[in-house]
Amino acid sequence: MITIKSRKEIDLMRHAGKIVAGAHALAGKMIKPGVTTQELDHAVEQYIRAADAIPTFKGYGGFPNSICASINEVVVHGIPEKRRLQEGDIISIDIGATYKGYVGDAAVTHGVGNISDEAARLIAVTRESFYRGIAYARDGFRLSDISNAVQTYVEDNGFSVVRDYVGHGVGKQMHEDPPIPNYGPKGHGPRLRQGMTLAIEPMVNVGTYDVVTLKDGWTVVTTDGKLSSHYEHTILITGTGDPELLTVI
Repeated sequence: MITIKSRKEIDLMRHAGKIVAGAHALAGKMIKPGVTTQELDHAVEQYIRAADAIPTFKGYGGFPNSICASINEVVVHGIPEKRRLQEGDIISIDIGATYKGYVGDAAVTHGVGNISDEAARLIAVTRESFYRGIAYARDGFRLSDISNAVQTYVEDNGFSVVRDYVGHGVGKQMHEDPPIPNYGPKGHGPRLRQGMTLAIEPMVNVGTYDVVTLKDGWTVVTTDGKLSSHYEHTILITGTGDPELLTVI
């Protein structure tokens, strides 16, 4: 069931979203060659807890850390470790924070130092596909209008959209209805209504969209070993046209 949030709930989600945005700003400043993903994880967890919130990911389904740190061919759910970032890597940082029972969720992919032209274009296309999608995140449109816009833009630019993982509703739980694919024909699915809160998150690969989960049970990688990028924000469907992005400052 898709929940419509009250004004009070939306205010709490705005606050959670600002915490997530601040945590992303901190992580972004730290990303450089030589930094470990464990260091990023520790800093973000401290930031979230200092803001009177809880790292949503930590312990979620048994996930061991506070952020997902996905490097190069890792699509999502990368586990922070002692591995040091290297010049030319790309890394997706996915962060969730729960404030007074409500969740904010966002992901951004960063380049580490100087990156290849292909990697830079992949990151840019992934980000832009999100904005192409949320152009349809308006009261009265169908959910798949967002999905189709993401897929069309990504494939027009020669990349592929991951099928196995999708966006989702968000609120009291990190994953609520509805599931939100980043692909599919327009004009399908539920109608969007004012008060819906959704996590829209294109996951885009250089090569095939096929992925596989490693033996740790979490880390999802491209089957061809090519780069992947991820971009996500929690949004609110408004009654005035454009959606409100809750996970930006």
